[in-house]
Amino acid sequence: MEVKECVYVVSDSVGETADLVVKAVATQFNGGFVEIKRNAFVEDTEDIEDLIIMAKQGPSIIAYTIVIPALKEYLDKRVKEEGLVAVDLLHPLMDAFSGTFHKNPKNQPKLMRQLDDSYFRKIEAIEFAVKYDDGRDPRGLLYADIVLVGVSRTSKTPLSMYLAHKCYKVANVPLVPEVAPPDEIYQIPRGKCVGLIISPDKLNSIRKERLKNLGLTSQANYASFERILEELDYAEKIMKRIGCPVINVSNKAIEETADYILNVLKKERNS
Repeated sequence: MEVKECVYVVSDSVGETADLVVKAVATQFNGGFVEIKRNAFVEDTEDIEDLIIMAKQGPSIIAYTIVIPALKEYLDKRVKEEGLVAVDLLHPLMDAFSGTFHKNPKNQPKLMRQLDDSYFRKIEAIEFAVKYDDGRDPRGLLYADIVLVGVSRTSKTPLSMYLAHKCYKVANVPLVPEVAPPDEIYQIPRGKCVGLIISPDKLNSIRKERLKNLGLTSQANYASFERILEELDYAEKIMKRIGCPVINVSNKAIEETADYILNVLKKERNS
């Protein structure tokens, strides 16, 4: 029986990196003639011995991404003893990093998976912020890590997106005198909700600029001091009823406000 050529993808983690590299190379040879077998989470010498036995059965290559030094040394030793072909896909580049940037590698497996998990948490948080922006669906308030409440133009949406990039699921609710806030807003724990306020002068300036960008007159009720004071007074009453901490965003950058929010909520939860 004909033995098919085989590439053994070996890793002390998932093995996705080595798998992709091998497949990329295989396509240069039309790939179909070679079988690719992934051996993930190789953790001890017994795993390597099992691999050696399989690799000796026919024409084969071992392509590996092993960062644990003792395990790599053992594999290199056994491959040499058995006359097998093995390709280290990580260490030549790691050595280049070390020599050029004068840094030492951690030599810890599964770090890439940790990065991937962080990336997907961030994407999930961003999608959450978009879905529950501007009070679109109050059901999301009960699942949010942070809920922001405030009148229009208090940076609720930019703050939600900034915090989402830090992997926090954020929902925000606009407070408007003519529209009663959703019931869910009163069910949020103090340690998850923050009220945003702003000085009347600052809000007046921001709203006038907003109207200008929309091609509307700055004399509209939206930017009038009377309307602004009415909204701020209404928002303050709602925030007192919720019992949430309140932050003045008048002269703060988004980054500064976001850090302040996280510190305030941390204190609330600890108390």
